[in-house]
Amino acid sequence: MTIWIDIDLCNGCKRCLKECPYDAIEMKGDKAYILDRCTSCGACLSSCKQKAIGTDAEPKEIPDFNDRQGVWVFAEQKEGKLNPVSLELLGIARALADELGQDVSALLLGEQVSDMSEVLIHHGANSVYLAEHKTLKDYRTIAYTKVIEDLVMSYKPGILLMGATHNGRDLAPRVARRVGSGLTADCTELSIDPEDGVLLQTRPAFGGNVMATIANRYSRPQMATVRPGIMEALKKSDRKGSVIKHEVSLLEKEIGTEILGTVTEKRKSVDITKARVLVAGGRGVGNEEGFKVLKDLAAVMNGEVAGTRVTVEEGWIPAEHQVGQTGQSVRPEIYIACGISGAIQHRAGMMNSRYIIAINKDPLAPIFQVADWSIVGDLREVVPELISQLTAHSA
Repeated sequence: MTIWIDIDLCNGCKRCLKECPYDAIEMKGDKAYILDRCTSCGACLSSCKQKAIGTDAEPKEIPDFNDRQGVWVFAEQKEGKLNPVSLELLGIARALADELGQDVSALLLGEQVSDMSEVLIHHGANSVYLAEHKTLKDYRTIAYTKVIEDLVMSYKPGILLMGATHNGRDLAPRVARRVGSGLTADCTELSIDPEDGVLLQTRPAFGGNVMATIANRYSRPQMATVRPGIMEALKKSDRKGSVIKHEVSLLEKEIGTEILGTVTEKRKSVDITKARVLVAGGRGVGNEEGFKVLKDLAAVMNGEVAGTRVTVEEGWIPAEHQVGQTGQSVRPEIYIACGISGAIQHRAGMMNSRYIIAINKDPLAPIFQVADWSIVGDLREVVPELISQLTAHSA
């Protein structure tokens, strides 16, 4: 592709200079000129009101996807128990499907897992595609990929969502490659473009410093993985739905892997994603000793302690207590941020808290922009006072 500027049409408005991400356009007098470092990315084309910028590239046509209907959710399960993210995904899938005027379907793979179909329907699915086979008893990449590929190619969904779990992060890109679609990983927000009905997939980018919204306009299904704890599951209803059984034909020799056994690590710590109250500390806590007062506050409020990435890296709290882009996504009733500046990487993991209380000495800390209640002060003074007040109130 080649890009050029018609000097006779150029009026020197400089709009194209602002649009070019590579500084490949410069002004010579009152005219714009393309430099050798132009990559022909095309970012400048739409900026020129005079139509002075030309190209020999043929515009890419969006295929007709009228035959692609429905929002699908991969219902991840292990040993007959649904992963909570499956129900969370059904919640957002229901909202997306209602806006599109389409149905929600869940993909349920395993051995003797049909009893979970009713749970999926009660939490938002219109139908469940059920694939039961002995080779699907445990998650194995090739087996699950093959079955989902067959389902996608047979029934042609418009959207396919998976949880950004260990299995989901392994499965989603393989399925996307097989069906010839793109994939947006670790989304924190999903919505429908009101103009053309395309799925808008928002996720942190550039180390979490910006939030990027991605739209897949040229292939189907539109695929995304969503981090657990981001979306909210619907309450159980009396919804009725259908179960569509999918015939599975798989041989062990086709799969290539065999599970000899599993090792389950028993953790002493609790799951912070289930806590109703979280008292989180950041760099401002100072050290491991500083977390003691936060633990006291959490104990008074029947909550748990959490922290930012730096507190984990410093060894002040265990890794399973980390909240943020590289940690856990949480949705407590109350989130108390102590000595946390509020970097976007951390906010990505706690923005869905019902109430956010921020304590920080810096009145300009970004955390105050998202807090419901802000306390400007030293946490070493504020937190003990909170404990004192709460204790007196409960006495």
